[in-house]
Amino acid sequence: MQIIHSDEQILVINKPAGLSVLPEGWDKDAPYLVKMLEEQFGKVWVVHRIDKVTSGILVFALTAEAHRSLNIQFEKHQVEKIYHAILNGLPKWDEKITKFPLRVNVGHKHRTMVDNKSGVRSETRFKILKRYQSSALAEAAPMTGRTHQIRVHAFALGHPLLGDVLYSAPETGIIARPALHAYSLKFTHPNTNEEMNFNADYPEDFRTAVKALGGK
Repeated sequence: MQIIHSDEQILVINKPAGLSVLPEGWDKDAPYLVKMLEEQFGKVWVVHRIDKVTSGILVFALTAEAHRSLNIQFEKHQVEKIYHAILNGLPKWDEKITKFPLRVNVGHKHRTMVDNKSGVRSETRFKILKRYQSSALAEAAPMTGRTHQIRVHAFALGHPLLGDVLYSAPETGIIARPALHAYSLKFTHPNTNEEMNFNADYPEDFRTAVKALGGK
């Protein structure tokens, strides 16, 4: 876990893949991020989350006032979230906006699925950053915050994330999890009203995957 920024109001961290933000119901003894942070910083308020298997940037509030301010920004879609993802296959498009409605927690694997009848509005904007021989590095900007949203929208486009076997990606030795990293976060500081823009470095497994595919 890397601390990107901290002050009296907020805490910005780079979460490693494999670590849950909150305790898991089925394994109460497993380590989780909030507990680790509170041991160091005292009370923290969760503003948003990313999947256990996803690495990358998160902001936490250190006061109730900061929590309220950040919650309002997220609810009003005033926060810019950018993810980097490695897609299976080579999309024919350079940019794509997906609006597949999603229904969450389906079946015993708790998958999210496209459901045009009962799903809720969901939107992700994809942009290809680099093409490799049989895959592509893409930027994904979720305009809504559904569970597994980027993963399911990529799958629905016919290009599931590298390593994302839950959503029908072929098994690979390049990366042992869905190739998704929360790369950047832009929001307004709850106390100073300053625009804050932070990036989170790739973890080793994501960086190694990009390199193996022909990137730097």
